Amino acid sequence: MPQTDLQHILSQFSIESLNEMQEATIAASEVHNDIILLSNTGTGKTLAFLISLWKQFDEPAFRTEAMIIVPTRELAVQIESVFKQMGTGFKVTVCYGGHKREIEENELIQAPKLIIGTPGRLADHIRRGSIRTDTIHSIVLDEFDKSLEFGYAEEIEFIVSSLPNITRRIYSSATRAVETPEFAQMADPKVLNFVKEEAYEWEKIIYQYTRSKEEEKAEDLLKLLCEIGNRSTVIFCNHKETVERISIFLKERGLHNVYYHGSLEQRDRDAAITRFKNGSASFLVTTDIASRGLDIPNIRFVIHYQMPHTGDIFNHRNGRTARMDASGTIICMLSGNETFRDYVDMEIGEKDIPQEYIIPDKPKWVTLYFPHGKKNKVNKVDIVGFLSQVGELSKEDIGLIEVKDFHSFAAIRRSKSGDTVYKIKNGRMKGKLAKAEVQK
Repeated sequence: MPQTDLQHILSQFSIESLNEMQEATIAASEVHNDIILLSNTGTGKTLAFLISLWKQFDEPAFRTEAMIIVPTRELAVQIESVFKQMGTGFKVTVCYGGHKREIEENELIQAPKLIIGTPGRLADHIRRGSIRTDTIHSIVLDEFDKSLEFGYAEEIEFIVSSLPNITRRIYSSATRAVETPEFAQMADPKVLNFVKEEAYEWEKIIYQYTRSKEEEKAEDLLKLLCEIGNRSTVIFCNHKETVERISIFLKERGLHNVYYHGSLEQRDRDAAITRFKNGSASFLVTTDIASRGLDIPNIRFVIHYQMPHTGDIFNHRNGRTARMDASGTIICMLSGNETFRDYVDMEIGEKDIPQEYIIPDKPKWVTLYFPHGKKNKVNKVDIVGFLSQVGELSKEDIGLIEVKDFHSFAAIRRSKSGDTVYKIKNGRMKGKLAKAEVQK
């Protein structure tokens, strides 16, 4: 076990103690080799299994001891961020499709203590011999039901069979309706079930539904969003084609929004989520890929533009709001004579569509894109310094900053954006032209 103190880790997250689920997971990991962890979205599963892994790590560096397999690149990056925030001093490498394999291979030369990745990319690295597998003793399959749902069973089975010295396994899910696959190799796992069946029926959530003619549904969505104003809202659709169509429809009518689905390039995915998180866009139009694995706080509204096919997806979508004791509103948009599916068993009141509407003001933030990131030795301090000195912005005019491997994003006040872009046009950051541009 490393020298970092648990209390130090908790202080990194500004919390004084672990919750019941986290304490149970960590305690179980000390006496059980195999654990199935079931807990709702947003309850802190990531920190629970990361601390459990960390307590098993030895001090010697450059020896990989654990691997975490996840269904999406966003979840991989999120877990990496949490592990780095823990401040253990141990190296972590994240591997996923859309990320340059050569960069990952270079990082794997000096073996990280922890590897996080998606099934396809991890399997590729193992086949190429980029990952030394005989030192890995612990494996986590986070949201393993989602990985199987996405069709990754073959890759995961290959990965598991390629790790000869696994002694500890943690499989986690946000739903009870899961079956452990045969290749899991769990003889008698300890099951920690913290799933709340009524997790989305708390008093802090308001459920509503609307009814529209199919040909008027997009217009009715526009009216709803205008009524909501600039409060953070996620609009879920079942297909990426619908996502793009609705996003364009709203933009053409002056409503700032971003869209997000699995077929976007990595930079576009990063930009969409960053703009939504930093307040440059109040509305996120998305497929179910955003229903799990994204850490976006303070979402006030979830709108089901199209109702999902299963109750699990319905719950995961709803889990985007009312997190960490906040309140939220769920709006289900029904078409024509459409009725609720069997999984909707709570009382839902009908909401009238506003007849008149006013397009809300533009968000107070805009997002700047910089074609430089961590691999270019650029960090948040560099960007703040550049915007303060060259752009002549005060700290109050600078919002959320996100630094990725090869690009970065910074939110600045819209009222200052015109002057700022002009001032930094030919500015240099770390000796290179900043080449900043406004994300639209």
